[in-house]
Amino acid sequence: MEQVTVRDVVLATGGRLLAGEPSARLAHIRFNSKEVGPGDLFVPLIGERVDAHRFLSQAAAAGAAAVLTSEHETAAEALGMGLAKAGETKAAADGTTPGRKVMEVAIGENAPDGKGRQPGGTAVIRVEDTKLALQALGHSLRERLSLPLVGVTGSVGKTTTRELIAAALSARYRVYKTPGNRNSQVGVPVTLSEIKAEDEIGVIELGMSEPGELTVIARLAQIDTAVITNIGDAHIEQFGSRERIFKEKMTIQDGLRAGGLLILNGDDELLRGAQAKDGVRTVYYGTDAGNDYRAEDIVLRDGKPEFTAVHGSERCPVRLEALGRHNVLNALAGIAVCAEYGMTLEEAARGLLTFGGFAHRQQLTFAEITGKHVLLLDDSYNASPASLHAALDVFCRIRPGARHIAVLADMKELGDRSPEFHREAGEYAAASGVSLILTLGDDCAYLAEGVRAVSEIPVVEFADIEALSEYLECEVREGDLLLLKGSNSMGLTRLADRIAGGG
Repeated sequence: MEQVTVRDVVLATGGRLLAGEPSARLAHIRFNSKEVGPGDLFVPLIGERVDAHRFLSQAAAAGAAAVLTSEHETAAEALGMGLAKAGETKAAADGTTPGRKVMEVAIGENAPDGKGRQPGGTAVIRVEDTKLALQALGHSLRERLSLPLVGVTGSVGKTTTRELIAAALSARYRVYKTPGNRNSQVGVPVTLSEIKAEDEIGVIELGMSEPGELTVIARLAQIDTAVITNIGDAHIEQFGSRERIFKEKMTIQDGLRAGGLLILNGDDELLRGAQAKDGVRTVYYGTDAGNDYRAEDIVLRDGKPEFTAVHGSERCPVRLEALGRHNVLNALAGIAVCAEYGMTLEEAARGLLTFGGFAHRQQLTFAEITGKHVLLLDDSYNASPASLHAALDVFCRIRPGARHIAVLADMKELGDRSPEFHREAGEYAAASGVSLILTLGDDCAYLAEGVRAVSEIPVVEFADIEALSEYLECEVREGDLLLLKGSNSMGLTRLADRIAGGG
């Protein structure tokens, strides 16, 4: 955070300063007490399993300039209770007597050795609700910013599209982009807090996992341009249908500023006919002739797309370092944003070349399993029906004629339709051209059914990732191609890291 003080937080949140120096400067917002450093603001969120108020004292000891609390009326109570709870946790772990030793850390003094000590001690700010206070602070910080913000949402491809838009814009502008996956009601305020004065444009990701969430996030971000990548089946368990997901995604406009721009994937059946709210312009991108920004002459070379970008009478060759035909649409979103912010198609194309993907999302690497060399396509970060189809499309176009082994794990958050989606995924996998399919998880039993219903491709099912790994070590051959794809909770990222590391 730049030029943000304790006083600013008190005013933004409507809070009450229980202790500390109002003029103390704040560095970063933290939720995890283990990440707190000197000058940080610690926001204790209350989760389903853990109330982070218990870590107030640890945050103070680590040098936090300020902490929020919704559970205490005095600074002594806030930090003292935090210390007592920390002592209880420590006692449960190592059997020591709680209370006396840990209470030696003086309230307001931070660490007893002086490390991280703030002048006047850690400020303690009383608020009614720490999550709502965080959002109020985020809104206040956005009001300070003059740079335009591009917000990206969609069922699949949000993060990759965000990265490609940022890469394309970087050919002319200094770009700020959402770090990691901070796209939630608590992540977006942190994202806004890290924007620097020298940044010229921002590209931020806006997610949703429950009804009404995107409206909250959009109003926080107050974006100037909204991009919707597609309407898929991700989170269908919470929303019930793609039509309801579409309506929810369109609420990104609830925070779209007057005179803004809505950029839609015109190839998506639900988005192609959608129109922006009054006072906002609509622009479409895609491969169909009716789109404002189009891709023509698409080819794949070693899995990487090349195409001609078309806008009006302008035409420009584009090449991507990111794998997969599906990234043509993601890149077109970037081209559309760039053109709408005054850049040429050639500039956007040059910027797009700087993005080559990131960890566990269609990363293609050479690896070794028990002395046998393989080519690993690691797409293990997450999975939905649409992203699984895209991964299989990319996978089977790499080294045609080689043996392709697909390791597929459960796709989560599909609700009552999970069996149907997994069976369809199995049928798609069978038709894709893979040589062998290994499945992991209970829902993938339906995927295996889908494969067997339409083909004789061998399928081996596993309930345990270690058993799968052991089988793979015995089964893999020199020169095989290996795909890892599943929801993040299934643990395939750890298997991918092990394989990529040669372990």
